[in-house]
Order: sequence, then structure tokens, then C-alpha cells
Amino acid sequence: MWGLCKGSGSTPYRTVVDLTGPAYKCSCPSRKFPCKHALGLLLLWARRGAGDPVAAPDWAAEWLAGRTARAERRTAGPVDAEAARKRAERRAGRVGAGVAELERRLSDVLSGGLAGQERSGYAGWEETAARMVDAQAPGLASRVRELGAIPGCGAGWPARMLEEFALLHLLDRAWLGVSGLPEPLAATVRSRVGLPQPAEGEAVGDQWLVLAQYDSVSADGRLTTRRTWLWGLGSGRPALVLDFGPPGRPPELALPVGLALEAEIRFRPGSAGLRGDLGDRTVTAAVPGVPEGVSTGEALAAYGAALREDPWLESWPVVLGPVIPIPGEAGDGAWQIADVEGTSALPVTLAQGRSRSGLWQLAALSGGGPVTVFGECGHRGFTPLTAWDPHTAEPVALG
Repeated sequence: MWGLCKGSGSTPYRTVVDLTGPAYKCSCPSRKFPCKHALGLLLLWARRGAGDPVAAPDWAAEWLAGRTARAERRTAGPVDAEAARKRAERRAGRVGAGVAELERRLSDVLSGGLAGQERSGYAGWEETAARMVDAQAPGLASRVRELGAIPGCGAGWPARMLEEFALLHLLDRAWLGVSGLPEPLAATVRSRVGLPQPAEGEAVGDQWLVLAQYDSVSADGRLTTRRTWLWGLGSGRPALVLDFGPPGRPPELALPVGLALEAEIRFRPGSAGLRGDLGDRTVTAAVPGVPEGVSTGEALAAYGAALREDPWLESWPVVLGPVIPIPGEAGDGAWQIADVEGTSALPVTLAQGRSRSGLWQLAALSGGGPVTVFGECGHRGFTPLTAWDPHTAEPVALG
């Protein structure tokens, strides 16, 4: 079914529903799933029926065709293995040439010293990133682009740049020796370099709680990435679902914090078992109560264990609690998240594109008392994303 719904803008919202899913899509910016326009379309159908069949407009037909194509790919027979092997070999050769070029670039910069990077500007690293794109290694290109933004970004930038150099060098060496690595680590290396990883890993059916969702924009502004963190209430397993939007159009997946979904997630190889693809899902209800949290020490231990599987992993999802947020002193700006016993604490960092208002939200929820908070624990500290109101147990998205 499809329909047009007049909203506040000049262009009506385009809403389409596949009853065999059920699955929904709407051009509105609502973060609820399904949105009120899809529900309204279903109510009209239930009350009046769908009427006589008519040809669907292009935008609805394209969405349905895409769903059909994805379903057919999942059930399709084996592809030409020999042709696939040759394509993989050709791409591996191009990636290897790009890795060798990147190693020479890193070596040249280190030979000349990092101090000159403040004057060199961003153009040189953008050119190197473009060469990595030509080598079909978009993962390397993304990391290289980030190098150009480090010089002059604050005190201690040479140390941060050297850290990124070391991680890039480690990834380069891992790619050159990928054939001798254990398969889980080899899959991680291929993923980090930027080779597409099919969702052919373990499939986990569960009731998934939405812990957080936020957007980040690539360094060149061409791509918006929406990160959705889920927690399996039965399996106790975290999952990261990524959705992407081109310039001027947000990603499609919009799930409010606290929602529970009955769904199957098929996890991709590598990436410490976090990245997964969300299959057809059914919204059940919001999950009441506050999830059980861990201490700051346990959070660091969990991140350290994940690094053994993925040395390039920037963070690990954890629920901390009970903890107390400690604002930085005036002019300092350095916040901390401390255990209630006061024995240990983590420095607080901000995710890309997020303001400090989320930190003050967290402080207001806490009021100086214990609170439970979900976020990403990494080598630079803890990034709070969601907190639970200690009085109402309602989840609050921060920032």
C-alpha cells in the first residue's frame, strides 16, 4: 500500500507499507517506527479496504523492488566461484599497492618530523586519501583523512598523530600478512581496510532493546552515518547497526531509545562481533526499568578484551551504574564518571558533532547522586549517550 500525507512542508510525505513484512518507509523525519503516517495508512486500509489495485508510483515501486531483490539475493544459488576469486585477487592487488604507497608516505612524514605538519595543511592528506580510494581501500582513506585534522587541534597533537600513524602502520602490516592470520582477525583486517563483508555470520533472534542512536558526518561532509546500539535482552549481546544517508538526506532507520524489537540480527565477520544487519522486525513495547550496570573498572576490562579481537576498535558499548558524573572545574572542562565508592573514574569524551549540553543533561539527571548511563568506553575515555532518570526510570537520550 502507498499514500501521500500532507505535512507542514510544501511536499506531501510519501508513505509505503509492505504487508508481507510488515515493513514500512516514509519520507517524514519522525524517529518513531512505524511513524504515524504509516499507522494512519494501515488504519485507513483496515477501515475502508485498499480499493481497486492501481499501478504504484515510481518511489513506492523502487522501494518494493529493492526489498524483493534483497530477498532474492538471500535465497539465490551459488555465484560463479572462479569469477569471484579472480575479482577478489584483482582487488587485493590494488589494495596491496595502496598499502605500500601509504607506508612510504608515513615514513616520509616521520623522517621529516611531525612539527612541519601544522604548516603543510590538509591538502596533502586529502590527496593521499584519494589515492587510497583509487586503490579500493575506503577504510584506509577514511583514516587518512582524519590525519589532516589533527595538527594544530590542541595541546599534545603530535602524540595523537603518532598514535594514529602507529595504528595505520599496524593495519598496513596486517593486510600484507592477512593470509597468515586467524580467520576472525583476518576478517577484521579486511573490514578495517574497507572490503565489503557480507552478513554471513551468526544470526541471533532476540528481543532487542534500543540503547542509543546518533548521527555523525564524514570529514568531507558527503555521508551521514547513523549508529544504533542494541542490547539482546535474552542473549545479553550488544549489537551495532549502521545506516547511511547521502548528502541532504538522513538515514532511514529511526528507532527511539527504550524501544524493544523482536528481530533477528545477522552479525558480520570481524569488528569484535559487534556489527550486524537488522532483519525484519516487530515493535513490541518500551522496556520498563533500568538495565543493570557495571563499574568503570569492569568497563575497561571489557574494552581491553575486545581489543584482542580488533586492535583498531575505538570503543566498546557498556552500561555504567551506579556512577556519578563529576563536572570539570571552571575553565577546565574535564568531566569524569566516577564509581559511587569513589575508587575509580573515567574521563568523559564527546562523540563527533555532539555538544556539551548532553553532559549538563546528565548532571541534572544525577543531581549529585548515582545514575545509570549507557555509552562507549574507549582509549580516550567514556562517551555518555543515554541515561536513565533515577526517579522515573525513563531513558533520556543525551545531547
